[in-house]
Amino acid sequence: MKPGAVSRAVAALLLLFAIVPAAQAARVVALAPHLAELVCAAGACDQLVGVVEHSDYPERVRALPRVGDAHAANAEAVLALRPDLIVVWEGGTPANTIARLEKLKLRVERIRVRSLDDVGLALLRLGALLGTEDASCAAQKRYADAVDGLRTRYADAVPIDAMYQLEPDPVFTVNRDSPISEAFAVCGARNVFGDYGRIAGPVGRESVIAANPGAIVFGRQDDVEGIRRGWLRFPQMRAVRANNLIAIDADQLARATPRMAQGIAQLCEVLDGARKRLEALR
Repeated sequence: MKPGAVSRAVAALLLLFAIVPAAQAARVVALAPHLAELVCAAGACDQLVGVVEHSDYPERVRALPRVGDAHAANAEAVLALRPDLIVVWEGGTPANTIARLEKLKLRVERIRVRSLDDVGLALLRLGALLGTEDASCAAQKRYADAVDGLRTRYADAVPIDAMYQLEPDPVFTVNRDSPISEAFAVCGARNVFGDYGRIAGPVGRESVIAANPGAIVFGRQDDVEGIRRGWLRFPQMRAVRANNLIAIDADQLARATPRMAQGIAQLCEVLDGARKRLEALR
C-alpha cells in the first residue's frame, strides 16, 4: 500500500475512533507556531484566542495575544484568555509547562507531528476537537494528494546525498526522524545524517566534510551569508564545487503544516538543479 493510501486509511480510523470532546472548543490557545497554522488549516482560525511568538501564518494570527514562546509559555497569560482548549506540541512543549497548565485545571491536548503523514492526522484530530470536521477532512485530502503526487513524480529520481542545515556555527542538522528528512526522501535525496542520534542537533564541520554531501540546503530566513561563508572555505567539497549551497523557504518546509507540500515541491525542484550541476562536474 502506498504511503498516501496508508495515511487515508489511518485517517478514516482516526475519525471513527477519536475521543469526541464533551464540548467542542470555542476558545483555543496554540503553544507553537505550527499548531496555530494547523488550527487555521483545520478551519478553526476564528476560535484561536492566543498564540506564541513567531506565529505569523496565516496573516490573521499576527494580531492575536502572545503568551510566551514555544519553549516557555506564561501560564497566567494563558489563563487570562479563558481558553477551553490548549493545544501543545508533543515532544516540543516543555513537560513542566504542560503540567502547570493541567494543574490549573485547563484542558490540554497534545498534538504529535513527527512525519509527513502526521500532518494530515493532526488536521483531522483538530477538526474533531474543534467541530470543523468537513474543513479539516478537505484540508487533509488536499495535502495528502499533493504529497502523493510528489512521491510519484520523483520516484525514479537519480539519488543525491544532501543535508539540511539549521544554524551556521555550530552547524545544526536533522536526522531521519524529522519530517524534513522525509521530505528529502520524497525528492529522491538521502540525508547524510539520517543516522544522527538526535532528531535535531549540532554536528562537527569535520563530520560534514567527511560525509561530503552533494547539496547543502538551508532556510533563506536563516543566516544565509554566514552559512555560505562557512562552506566556501572548503572548495574541495562537492556541494561547494557544484554551487549547491541552496537557500529555500524554511517556513514552508520546516513547519509541520499543510504548507509542507509546497515546501517539498520547491525542495524537489532545487534538488533537480543540484543533480544537473553535480553531473556537469563529472
